Amino acid sequence: MALPIFLYLFISTLALTVSSYLYIRSRGSSDNSLLRKNWPIARILPFLANLRNFHDYLTAILAASGCNSSVQVGLTSRPFILTSDPSNVQHMFTTNHANYVKGEIFPEIFDIVSDTILTVDGEAWRQQRAKGKTMLCSQKMTSWVASCCHGKVAKGLLPFLARMASTRAPFNMQELMGRLVFDQTATLVFGVDPGCLSLLDEMPSMRVADAMDTVMEVAFFRQIVFNHLWKLMRWLNISFEWKLAAAHVVLHAFVTEMVEKRNFARHHHQDIDGDKVTCVDVLSYYITDPECRSDGNLLRKMLLVYMIGGRDTVGTALPWVFYNLAKNPGVVSSIRKELAPLASRKGGTTVVSTDDAGNQMVVFESEETKPLVYLQATLFESLRLYPPAPVEGKAVVNDDVLPSGHQVRRGEVILISIYAMGRMESVWGKDCHEFRPERWLSEDGTKLQYVPSCKFLAFNSGPRLCLGKDIAIMEMKTIVAAVVWNFDVEVLEGQSVKPKLSFLLQMENGLMVTVKKREECSKL
Repeated sequence: MALPIFLYLFISTLALTVSSYLYIRSRGSSDNSLLRKNWPIARILPFLANLRNFHDYLTAILAASGCNSSVQVGLTSRPFILTSDPSNVQHMFTTNHANYVKGEIFPEIFDIVSDTILTVDGEAWRQQRAKGKTMLCSQKMTSWVASCCHGKVAKGLLPFLARMASTRAPFNMQELMGRLVFDQTATLVFGVDPGCLSLLDEMPSMRVADAMDTVMEVAFFRQIVFNHLWKLMRWLNISFEWKLAAAHVVLHAFVTEMVEKRNFARHHHQDIDGDKVTCVDVLSYYITDPECRSDGNLLRKMLLVYMIGGRDTVGTALPWVFYNLAKNPGVVSSIRKELAPLASRKGGTTVVSTDDAGNQMVVFESEETKPLVYLQATLFESLRLYPPAPVEGKAVVNDDVLPSGHQVRRGEVILISIYAMGRMESVWGKDCHEFRPERWLSEDGTKLQYVPSCKFLAFNSGPRLCLGKDIAIMEMKTIVAAVVWNFDVEVLEGQSVKPKLSFLLQMENGLMVTVKKREECSKL
């Protein structure tokens, strides 16, 4: 049984127990205040009823209240302020960002990466961000990641898809993208490809990726229950906390193994395939950092946070991209029209992939896909509707008044529903529920229109804007272009495609698809 179902049953059972207890007490008491509707249990009943559709529930609340509301989320002591108002986002993320921070509880929720750029505030965050920017935004890093991504698509992804096309057997696109992006991210972080995407008959275990999923699912649980409750469960090592503790063991062992492999490769001046290379990876950067060299635990956390940042964002986004493309064949045609001139120029000097029959499959270079505006608009449109991190939280440092007029008090938590923002008519127009990449383009379709990050939060906004944004876009363009040009992807009918309960917007049941090789490609 999946963790989210356990979560649903646990919260529902706990709520029923508490409400029954209060009802029994009220039967023998002259104080009818016990029955008042301001019980915490009464306030969370709508939440419990809509837990399985959590993000759509928040969207409905915000659509009915003008992008701002107060909502009881789970078994917490008081309601959260809920917003999808771009003016509030601009205020909290940029104009007055110092007053809206991660807060004290966030590092506890994500304790496996505490003291890292994901969880810290203030000067510690500024120092870590400066280091990360120096590393991730360098041309050397970008070029190396582009080369690794190109190679992984040519040698791993396309041959696998060609094999599946030859049998027409259905497979889980979410799992495939997860394996691909996991390998790609591990190469970026450690300089080592763990080989989760394999052409063997039986794919390797995904224990590490599953452990990362557990971290995100339990983080969601921790966010919506009393702090004392999940901390007690952690102390007792029961239920979700037991599963999380096991996940921590897996992740720590993985990082240790990858560091050992990378050190071996560095010592022998070769990569995992035996080729002599000079890798530009996160480990090589941080292993020379004085603070990390003196604190092995901090080094492990830093490496994990980059694994999470790289794997979870791109790996979560790509299945939704292919889901949207399968539902909108006209968009697929427009992307292929944009790719056609590039594909026609492919020659003997350009690296391509081949299937088992020897037919060529085109792999586009990152410099080729960089100027493709319709492809990028398609990615942004998918991210608008299905952001990898659907909800963001901010803790209030000092009393303030939001642009919407809402007063916020020190210590309060504000929830920003990024998922709902993409579905607000007041933000995106009456066609906000439609998948329409053209909304991102100029009238003549030749340029991307500027859209402020306060209304498109897929890459965060303000000083915390995602450092890996350009790398993520480059990876997604390379992968999507190769798949769309070489294959037709069809989503199997009858499956339920919906988000699961997690800090990430992963699909609860995966995405079962079939692929067919395009005849046009073999004619090039």
